Amino acid sequence: MSLRRLEDFTTLTPEEAEAVRALGGPIIRLDRLREIRREGEPATGFFMLEKGWATASHILPSGSRQILKIHLPGDILGTPSMCSDQAVETLSSITPVVIRFVPLTQFGALIDAHPRLSALFLLSVQAERLALMDQLAEMGRTTAEAQLAAFLLDIARRLDRLGEVQNDSFALRLTQEHIGDLLGLTNVHVNRMIRLLEDKLLIRRDRERITILDRPGLTKLASRPQREKRKELSWLPKSR
Repeated sequence: MSLRRLEDFTTLTPEEAEAVRALGGPIIRLDRLREIRREGEPATGFFMLEKGWATASHILPSGSRQILKIHLPGDILGTPSMCSDQAVETLSSITPVVIRFVPLTQFGALIDAHPRLSALFLLSVQAERLALMDQLAEMGRTTAEAQLAAFLLDIARRLDRLGEVQNDSFALRLTQEHIGDLLGLTNVHVNRMIRLLEDKLLIRRDRERITILDRPGLTKLASRPQREKRKELSWLPKSR
């Protein structure tokens, strides 16, 4: 489990941090465009993404794909399946990835020994849920141009926390098909919206590299609520 994700809310004790680092089995390395776990397979745990980019998706009855989430290093993959015996989403690599599998039994032992980590995990999952709620609201009520703007800002924010943004420029390791499957747009429409943002001098695209030229303008176009994380955490269980 990512220390960064849990420390979004508070600093872990040395004992908690060590317990989190000890989670997971041996390293698993997969090439790009490989399935990590298919929807419907047994769900006996979740995955920690140490390196690379991955997707969580559903395959629709028509055979088309709806990407639900783009996962970056430090993310926890497959947690929605914790409430089901079978995987509820398909996890796939976009780039080569390094992952670790965490059995539910091991996670259960962790939260038994460190109950505060359980509460922080809950907060992390709820933050993820809130992000998906914002994304769903955008898909239903905003333009494709605004959705793309919000997506690029979100990816930039997440990559910046990983130290992978320099001068508002970052590598977007996604095809137009990935973006379309996430936003519910065709490849042609995605390309048109990228060109529109370029024409408005909001971004610059150079192959897979995106540079944000006008952050205030892109933010205004996206119209995504600015969410602040909870600061008052006196209700959390005490560290053991």
